[in-house]
Amino acid sequence: MIDAPAQRWKSSRFNEYTVRPPPHFLGHRFPMLQIGRINRLKILKRTDFGLFLDGGKFGNILLPKRYVTLAMNVGDELDVFIYLDSDDCIIATTLTPKAMVGECAFLEVKEVNNVGAFLDWGLPKDLLVPYSEQHKPMEAGRSYVVCIYRDEHTGRITASSRLNRHLEERASGLRPQQAVDLLICGRSDMGYKAVINHTHLGLIFRDDAFRTLLYGERVKGYVKAIRADRKIDLSLQNRARDSKEELAERILADLQQKGGVSYLTDKSEPDAIYKAFHVSKGNYKNALSLLYKQRKILIEPTQITLV
Repeated sequence: MIDAPAQRWKSSRFNEYTVRPPPHFLGHRFPMLQIGRINRLKILKRTDFGLFLDGGKFGNILLPKRYVTLAMNVGDELDVFIYLDSDDCIIATTLTPKAMVGECAFLEVKEVNNVGAFLDWGLPKDLLVPYSEQHKPMEAGRSYVVCIYRDEHTGRITASSRLNRHLEERASGLRPQQAVDLLICGRSDMGYKAVINHTHLGLIFRDDAFRTLLYGERVKGYVKAIRADRKIDLSLQNRARDSKEELAERILADLQQKGGVSYLTDKSEPDAIYKAFHVSKGNYKNALSLLYKQRKILIEPTQITLV
């Protein structure tokens, strides 16, 4: 089936034609254009109200005048974010949103009305979360972890806090000990739920967190294990890498860099230990004990000294 051409319409704001694509176009990806992502497009024409960029099958796409600089010339290529304006017309901006299609983010609700909740994602047009995509009713002024996607029926860029509708809960393309980016998206009696690399959902058991994690917090983590049911267990430290001996070597190196004295002791706060070595307080104490038994350090109430 051959795609219908984009529908051209006369804009009341601009004395030029801009493009309103058929909804089914917006569910597809083309080499020249990805709705809801950064695209590199060529400047075709300069007008009094902005620049027209080459949108391929989508026709000319407007970059409004407020984003245009004197350094932009016809024939140049620009990196621009492509989205739909309030008239559902494709438009470009040099602004970078807080998150793009295919990503998850912790965003604040600016307004709630009879359509749904509208999030601040860093663009003039707020991001809609329909009521059907709200895990629980959203409130203005509060922030929520959401997934950004393109609605397959309307083609509009939309957000959802029903993360399990849009993210994989079973491992695919992940392996144990793999380093991952995590976004904390919930708590349970077992621990913390987290978004993994914007694509999967996993669980950090309380014993593997070793510090309080906040809803919406971004942290580095590791795939601890993949269960028989393919669900994903996570940890804030790589147990293979952070063995007692390896950590002990890192502590010695840190002491040498600091002239043989460190004030990070076995009595220090867990957050301070994690900030310095990205390990739990228990692991840090075990490594200190090993170094003490090897007579490489002295442990005093307020400091550690290299022997």
